[in-house]
This record gives sequence, structure tokens and C-alpha cells, in this order.
Amino acid sequence: MRSETPASKKTGAELLESSPFMRACLRQSVERTPIWIMRQAGRFMPEYRSIREKVSFIELCENSELAAEVTVMAVEKLGVDAAIIFSDILLPLKALGAGLEYARGDGPFIHHPVRSPEDVKRLRNFEVAEELAHVFKAVTLARKSLPADIPLIGFAGAPFTLASYLIEGGSSRNFERTKAFMYSHRQSWDELMQLLSVITSSHLNAQIEAGAQAVQLFDSWVGCLGQDDYTEYVLPHSARVIAAVTDAVPVIHFGTGTAALLELMQQAGGDVIGVDWRIELSEAWKRLNYATAVQGNLDPCVLFADKDEIERRVKRILKHAGGRPGHIFNLGHGVLPQTPFENVKFLVDVVRELGHHG
Repeated sequence: MRSETPASKKTGAELLESSPFMRACLRQSVERTPIWIMRQAGRFMPEYRSIREKVSFIELCENSELAAEVTVMAVEKLGVDAAIIFSDILLPLKALGAGLEYARGDGPFIHHPVRSPEDVKRLRNFEVAEELAHVFKAVTLARKSLPADIPLIGFAGAPFTLASYLIEGGSSRNFERTKAFMYSHRQSWDELMQLLSVITSSHLNAQIEAGAQAVQLFDSWVGCLGQDDYTEYVLPHSARVIAAVTDAVPVIHFGTGTAALLELMQQAGGDVIGVDWRIELSEAWKRLNYATAVQGNLDPCVLFADKDEIERRVKRILKHAGGRPGHIFNLGHGVLPQTPFENVKFLVDVVRELGHHG
């Protein structure tokens, strides 16, 4: 049996392999439950707001040095167990020629939405390595600045969610345009999804090459679909993306409103399945036959409550996880902009305190 290397003498690779986050991704035993938070570098942080007073959101995303800085800053300020690169899932849509704009206070807006088969054909094919080079440079810079034992997560938007933004032209409540296009133009839908699948897998793999140790596939809007539609119109494309990700790098497959789709998402692939707050963690994991790790699943709105309530909810989720190897504590979606910073920090601290495994 190989003897344990003292922590002070471990290489960077050994430190990463022994990190609670990486071990949990692979359902290996950990001394305590790891935690990181979606949108952990965001508007709830005073330091982030200070930077945003000087640059727009898109300028921050495209400035590799600043993106790396806020990535590392979140780890330093919160004490989380993993970093996630500061970027945005919609950046590839700008390179496609869709006319992406981030309007202040109104979220993303697509100036040239896809509304017909002809619009799909007009999308600009592009070299991911060139058009998104600023993302990969930010990954490399962040990796160099992070502590050796803190993994860096890369990410990309899943084909369905990217397609929905393209077709809707922005946010949507019912996804009427997306579903109508999907049902009415099957060949063009498949062409669009195949194009986005190639872009997404290339995006993820380039981040891994640049220094990311894990990746997350965000299918934030796929919860609007029923099981049959997911199986027919989405699953093959998500599966293609995940299958193309570089071997030996954990993949987190995340969506919201997906309680009805968990088994299908597991079928599409991923080492970790994201679970939101609309289903108990224990029920979700049981339905997945404990065959993958799970991530989640605190309601982000709980962070507006007092600390006693936050601690009560943390205890409940940890109880549902039951100390089983493979649980990564997170919110069920991203931290909300007006969340008190001290409550986010308290969440991290209380998970680290209560999440020890006997």
C-alpha cells in the first residue's frame, strides 16, 4: 500500500486529487462535505460591485485579467472548496453573430434571434480557440493564482439553453418560440443543436486544456420540457457534448426545474447531477440509484433569512445526504444579487463546521 505523502510535500496534482470537491465528484470518501456556490463571484460581493462600477459586464467577461481576479477573489473571501471561472454561458452566441447585448438591469438581449430555418443557416461558424481566447486565458491566469489544493471549474451553456436564448431573443416565461420552432422545424432544430453541441464541447475542452480540473454544463432552462420532449429533442445532443469532454475530468450536469428529468439527465451523462430545491436531496439521489454524485440543493432565497434558519436548512440537507460519498453542497441555482454577503459567508462556514463525517 502506498504511504500517505505529508500535505507539505504533496505536489499540486496530489493536492487537487485529495481535495474534498474532487473526491466528492468521484464519489470517494471525504472528511467533510465540500461547498462552492454558483455565481459566487457576483453582485452580492462589495469588491465585485466596485469593479463593475468601472467596467460593464461584457467588458469584465472579456478582460482575462479582471475575470481571473474576481474568480480568485471569491475563493479568498468566502473560503469555498472550488473556484469557478468568471464568464457567461452566452458568450458563444456573440461569436455566432447573434448580436448579444447585456442591457443594464434587463439581462441579455439577442438582436438577431433565430426565428426560421434560414436564420439557422445564417449563423456564423467560428473557431472557439480564437473567438473565446479571453476565456481560456482567464482560466490559465486564475489557475496560476489559486491555491494548489483548490480546483478550478470551467463551464459552458448546454445546447438547449443556448438554443432557447437564440430563439426567444432573451429571457422567457413559457418558451413559446423555442417549442414552436422545435416542433415545427425538426431538421433545422437538429442542425442548430448539432452546431451548438460542437461549440459547447470545444468550449469545455479548451478550458480543461487551459487549466480547469472540472467542468459544469449549465442547462438552466431545460426544466421547461416534459420527459418525452427532453428525450427526443435534447438528450442526444447533451449526451454528445458530455461524451466529448476530455477523459478523467469530472462533469457536473446542472439544470433547474428538472425534478422530472433527473433520470434522463443522468442518462445523458455526467459524474455529478445538479439538484435544485424543488425536490428533496435524498429523494433525488435515490432516484439516481446513487450511481452519480449530486450537487445542491439549498434554495437561494434561504440566504435572505436569519442565520438560525440558514443553519437549520443546512442541517436538513446534510441529513438528507446522510454522509454518503458524493455530495457537493451548493445552492439550487446561483446566489441572488441582493443577498447579504455575511449570510453567504455564514453558509460556507456552517457547512464546513457541520459537514464533517464521522
